[in-house]
Amino acid sequence: MARIKYMFKHMFNMSKTITIRNVAYSELVKRKKPEESWSEFFIRLMQEDRPIDVLERMRGSIEFKGREKAKVLADIRTKRRERRY
Repeated sequence: MARIKYMFKHMFNMSKTITIRNVAYSELVKRKKPEESWSEFFIRLMQEDRPIDVLERMRGSIEFKGREKAKVLADIRTKRRERRY
């Protein structure tokens, strides 16, 4: 039984090495907080990019008027109907 626990312990704590270009690394370093590990950073980055998070940040920051508003709302309704059926 002790051997199985040891195997599971190491399965979930494995580290991985990735290769990226210097340009990508420079951009990542700019976004990473000084106190967070790279693992924490990547998890945060993945969570922030969820579509619902983007919509929540945009809420109230975009204003449509007149025909533009009507067209956007019509497009949204059409897409919703397409997804439901």
